[in-house]
Amino acid sequence: MIPLSNFLVLSALLFAIGFYGVLARRSAILILMSVELMLAAVAINFIAFATYRDPKAFTGLVFALFVIAVAAAEVGLALGIVLRLYREHRTGYVDEANSLKW
Repeated sequence: MIPLSNFLVLSALLFAIGFYGVLARRSAILILMSVELMLAAVAINFIAFATYRDPKAFTGLVFALFVIAVAAAEVGLALGIVLRLYREHRTGYVDEANSLKW
């Protein structure tokens, strides 16, 4: 059996890469991909802790599926906003997003 610490290190690494991507990138698509990486790290944590605590229970899997469903909804909404931003300003950079306010 793989130790829990390996999954935690993997999850922390994925989350750190995603967090750096959110802070360092200007492109909306790359920021969206970084957020998805962070959500994948959270799903790995849920599954790892649930399996470590009780291998026969499905609570971690249920939470991971919920995270995946939220991520899918977030992608749909964010891509709509990025598409609107591109149609208005012909750019995908988030620096131009302040003009979408009311």
